Amino acid sequence: MSTIDTRGLDWTNLRYEPLDERPSKVGLADLGTPGRPGGSFSDWLAGLPPQLGARGLIRLRDAIVKARQSGSPVIAALGGHVIKTGCAPYLIDLIERRVLNGAALNGAAAIHDLELAIAGRTSEDVGPRLLAGSFGFARETSDLFAAACDRSARSGSGLGAALGDVVIERGGPGLDSSLLVACRRNKIPVTVHVAIGADIVHMNPELDGAALGGATLADFRALCELVAGLAGGVWLNLGSAVILPEVFLKAVSIVRNLGKSLDGLTTANLDFQQQYRGLFNVLERPGGAGIGLTGHHEIMIPLLHAAVVDTLQEIPRRTD
Repeated sequence: MSTIDTRGLDWTNLRYEPLDERPSKVGLADLGTPGRPGGSFSDWLAGLPPQLGARGLIRLRDAIVKARQSGSPVIAALGGHVIKTGCAPYLIDLIERRVLNGAALNGAAAIHDLELAIAGRTSEDVGPRLLAGSFGFARETSDLFAAACDRSARSGSGLGAALGDVVIERGGPGLDSSLLVACRRNKIPVTVHVAIGADIVHMNPELDGAALGGATLADFRALCELVAGLAGGVWLNLGSAVILPEVFLKAVSIVRNLGKSLDGLTTANLDFQQQYRGLFNVLERPGGAGIGLTGHHEIMIPLLHAAVVDTLQEIPRRTD
């Protein structure tokens, strides 16, 4: 068996330096301070280690607070898991506090929101239902979605507005927990961006493809108008790994092509893991300050909400 010959190195000549002269990345000021029983949330938040994800959370909170105070928009783009994990009420509260000024949903988020609104339940066990040939065939979901597309074609409204309106008219136990409904009630833009064939409602033979395409294209153009005003504002990408990062990138391209400024823009990507499109299309390519926060939606979104509301606690919720 061969051995490594180390006789060529003079181990006695290794050079050491005093620890206090060596550059170090972490000092005592970078350590966290544990919260105390009965302490305030503000104290707990201030005690987080000022590093990495905790520093990113504080930076994002500050960007949202600054945008709110300066009148710049904060827009949330979200995928289906944000709704499924019970996080819509936190976004609705930010809408009612006039912190969140618009929402963009992919098809899955819109469907889960619709189902929770009208039935108080959503999300299937895909595997066994797929094998049984029953996955994705809820009658009310498909019919209401098709009706919203038809309404959009008739009225010229976008898909998000039409979905919110048909849900309100249909009624159900979850209207107060619906992001679509909250946006319509508070008169802020809500857009829905679909990839045809990706959602269960596209299996409905009664769905008019031209109406669907026209409705979601109208919402894309409406979203471009929102992005054109994002200078000094915040774009939150919450749990959409592909569709909404791609939609956002194209909107940014249109806005920059038209010579609009996006100076002072902060973008954030909150997801279970940082993936290609969230990293590049949201955080890097648009040209603003990018903040990535990795973690479960049901922890990160309530935490961000609490950090913002605690700082802006003088702002009441809308009651009208």
